[in-house]
Amino acid sequence: MPRLIAVNDRGWRIGEDHQRAKLTNRDVELIRQMREQDRLPYRKIAEIFEISNAAVFGICNHTRRNQAPARWKTVREAPRD
Repeated sequence: MPRLIAVNDRGWRIGEDHQRAKLTNRDVELIRQMREQDRLPYRKIAEIFEISNAAVFGICNHTRRNQAPARWKTVREAPRD
């Protein structure tokens, strides 16, 4: 079944469509909201999402998960047994 994935200007997968992504785009939005609006410490957010403090810091400071899709690409998923 074909589906759309987000890619950057080089055609590489980004965000939750990246093959090694552990967080959804919604999770990233929640992390940023928890830090900006609720003022939760990085450590507490990291515990909630079971990721490192450094990952939370990078997400909140927009050094990680900071690309917007340049375009969308259609891919076919391999059939599962």
